[in-house]
Amino acid sequence: MEINHVLIVEDDKEIREGVQIYLQSQGYKVFQAADGIEGLEVLEKEEIHLAIIDIMMPRMNGYEATRAIRHMENRPDGKNIPIIVLSAKSEDTDKVLGLSMGADDYVAKPYNPQELAARVKSHLRRYTSLGDIHKADDDGCITNGRLEFHTNERVLYVDKEPVRLTATETKIMELLMKYPGRVFPAEEIYERVWNEQGYAC
Repeated sequence: MEINHVLIVEDDKEIREGVQIYLQSQGYKVFQAADGIEGLEVLEKEEIHLAIIDIMMPRMNGYEATRAIRHMENRPDGKNIPIIVLSAKSEDTDKVLGLSMGADDYVAKPYNPQELAARVKSHLRRYTSLGDIHKADDDGCITNGRLEFHTNERVLYVDKEPVRLTATETKIMELLMKYPGRVFPAEEIYERVWNEQGYAC
C-alpha cells in the first residue's frame, strides 16, 4: 500500500512536531519545514501529496508559499497537490484570503488533531481518486464529463465535436480542465493566461 507524503510548513517547532507525530500515527510519512522557503525546497526534492501550511512565518509567509506552490504547477513536472492552511488567524477575511490564494481548506488554531487528520484523509482521497489532475492521459487528452481537451492539438471537444475557441479562451479552458473543482480568483487566471501580474480589485 502506498504511503502518502505530507509536508507541514510551520515556524513553531512544537506544533510542527505535534502534527508530525499524530499524522505518523495515522500512517503518513511527514516532512517538516520552518518557513515557506524551506517548504518550497522540500517540494523540489521530495514527492509530496499534501501540504499543511501556517500563515505567519518568517522569510516567506503562508500566503506567498501557497501562491508559489500553485505557480510551480505550471511547470511540465508540476503537481496539483491539496493545501490545508493551519493558522491562528481565524477571521473570515483571513480564510477567504487563504482560499483565494489557492488553498483547498482552512483550519484555525488551536486545532483538533483528529479533525485535521480527517481533513487530510478527505483531501488525499479526492486527490488519489482523481489522480494527478495536472497531467493528461497517454493520448494527451483531459476528460471531464462530456468535455475533452486535447493538449497536443489544443482543441476542446464537446460530445466528440470540436469547439471553436479564441487563443485566450483556449488557454483559460486548458487551465480549468487541468484543475477541475478548483476556484481561481480572477487575478490568478490573468497571471496564468496572460503571464502578467494580476491585481485584485
